[in-house]
Amino acid sequence: MKDMTILAIESSCDETSVAIIKNGVEEIATTILTQMDIHATFGGVVPEIASRHHIENITIVIEKTLKDAGMEMADIDAIGVTYGPGLIGSLLVGVQAAKTLAYIYNKPLIPVHHIAGHIYANNLVKRLEFPLIALVVSGGHTELVYMKEDYSFEKIGGTLDDAVGEAYDKAARVMNLAYPGGPRVDKLAHEGKDTYNLPLPLDDDSYNFSFSGLKSAVINIAHNEDQRGNEIRVADLATSFQNRVVEILTKKTLRALKEYNVKNLIVAGGVAANKGLRSSLEKKCLENDINLCVPPIKYCTDNAAMIGAAAYYAYLKGNLADLNMSAKATDKL
Repeated sequence: MKDMTILAIESSCDETSVAIIKNGVEEIATTILTQMDIHATFGGVVPEIASRHHIENITIVIEKTLKDAGMEMADIDAIGVTYGPGLIGSLLVGVQAAKTLAYIYNKPLIPVHHIAGHIYANNLVKRLEFPLIALVVSGGHTELVYMKEDYSFEKIGGTLDDAVGEAYDKAARVMNLAYPGGPRVDKLAHEGKDTYNLPLPLDDDSYNFSFSGLKSAVINIAHNEDQRGNEIRVADLATSFQNRVVEILTKKTLRALKEYNVKNLIVAGGVAANKGLRSSLEKKCLENDINLCVPPIKYCTDNAAMIGAAAYYAYLKGNLADLNMSAKATDKL
């Protein structure tokens, strides 16, 4: 098969991103325009504001990426785009831009599931080896996925309530830490001691996760300490919280690897940048002779490069869309 160059668009939340990817493995150019500073004022992403900024930025980002690559649309073989899940207003901007490009330039249109994109971010670092287990951890997702081959996804477990990144942000708010709270909790967790009695969330035989109870326990501790006139030991609470999260994620992931007889583990999503989780998985994988792949920080958060990588393999599987394609706020992998 001849080389294939895909222009990919990602706009599922608050990053407007466009990338050009060759053969699913080579990043030619990527542009990411984040809105993090804008939403930090509100303590979280405001969907209406996010979608308006995507509208303002999408053509600018497309043009910059093509310029950085030294390419024109005539050099592009197909258009890939995140169709869901995510914020519907944000997704619609990217989908409409992709459909417009596909129509004007007569290019194939490839729909990409956001989680598939996160998984294939690892392919930009090292070619995926199968079978594998993918632990997807982000602000909107916590899932364990089994893959026997390219673009074959079997979800074996997921969160029943809050995603792990969402739980981090909510716990950070209780600790009076600024948004985004996840990186700040992670940093403090390496400075404190595990002194607070927090529960290990959903410690059962399933591959599912639940973080609402742990979040409630953090809120109760803060409330009780306030009523007693005591100050919260923020670093200690961050340590106790992170230790429980990392323990349950590591425990269930390692059990999945053993029960599915898999020796390859990839971690994907924004929380893959968490130092505590990386350290725990590295240690356990080394002990159990598991091949671990965690992408660099730039591929952990939302970006179009991962969408372009996934789009290539979706195309090989024949997963194409017509101009009736629409965005989906929720969708199974």
